[in-house]
Amino acid sequence: MNVRYIVTLTDDERSALLDMTRSGNQRARRLMRARVLLMADQRAHTDEAIASALSIGTSTVFRAKRRFVEGGVEHALSEASRPGGERKLSANHEATLVALACSKPPEGRARWTLQLLADHLVVLTDLDEVSPETIRRRLSENELKPWQKRMWCIPAFDADYVANMEDVLDLYHQPANPTQPLVCFDETPAQLIGESRAPLPASPGSTERVDYEYVRNGTVNLFMFMAPWLGWRHVKVTERKGNVDFAECMRDLVDIHFPGAERVRVVLDNLNTHRHGALYKAFSPSEARRILRRLEFHHTPKHGSWLNMAEIEIGIMNRQCLDRRIPTVEAITSELAAWERERNAQGATIDWMFDVASARQKMPRAYPTAEARHATDEDAA
Repeated sequence: MNVRYIVTLTDDERSALLDMTRSGNQRARRLMRARVLLMADQRAHTDEAIASALSIGTSTVFRAKRRFVEGGVEHALSEASRPGGERKLSANHEATLVALACSKPPEGRARWTLQLLADHLVVLTDLDEVSPETIRRRLSENELKPWQKRMWCIPAFDADYVANMEDVLDLYHQPANPTQPLVCFDETPAQLIGESRAPLPASPGSTERVDYEYVRNGTVNLFMFMAPWLGWRHVKVTERKGNVDFAECMRDLVDIHFPGAERVRVVLDNLNTHRHGALYKAFSPSEARRILRRLEFHHTPKHGSWLNMAEIEIGIMNRQCLDRRIPTVEAITSELAAWERERNAQGATIDWMFDVASARQKMPRAYPTAEARHATDEDAA
């Protein structure tokens, strides 16, 4: 039945499809259809061979070939109905579906599923039945995936947020100054976890196996110092992250890590200990003032710690060093020291591209509008 649907690609079409499949920067279904067209080009493979190679049904191969013959490459790759094909959902049905998918799921359910949406759509409309595949296609056209949820940073934008953001971004794009080094500072907790039973080491044909039970040995705090332009970082392991611990880290910065610096410019978030007063709680007034004279704090906006490059380095540390069970303070200190030496020997830096101009272009809703500024002036008056 497939004889009349013969795929013959032009050189340009073939090249574009090859680029698409090599990059992989497309939806899985578009990539699958692109591979079908490439394999079906000039009858190079039978439908059965294509289906077997791509782990799909022959009917999927048939539909992709038919859509190509009837509407061209883009139509074959898309989710749209074939020319002349009747859509199973009317415009009103689709509007109801979109509204339903954007609403909270019913009580007792964590998220919408395709079947759940199909069942509710039948209840809310005059449809007798609708398949989950039809729901998936219509949602795909609207770029909706209600069964997914992303953890996200949702800041409260205001003038203070913008001011702190631009201050940090401007600092990141100033020329490197050896007398005023830039250091990003942050902290993160780490669990100390031991093995309840000795792991079985890896062997040919068998991966390493660890027991699902473990021994929890408490937690430690890790202070991350990161000088992005110098390719230097240091991790300090402490029991806590209180005012005294923070103050001692700042003293380490000026007395141990950068003793010859005129001033150390520190980027840090808004944790309640990240304040000048922490040094007065830890040291005598003269000692606190001596240290602060050589420090310059630049706070990220509240709920805007994504601007702190130390967070990037913490993520790298977690993946490269801490993604395993480490049982004791001594062990985690030793492992972090080895990781730190290797990273510093590499001189690994961070290529920060985001700047003030980019923020004003890509984050316009973060900036107060002219109407808001005018209202503020009237309130002040």
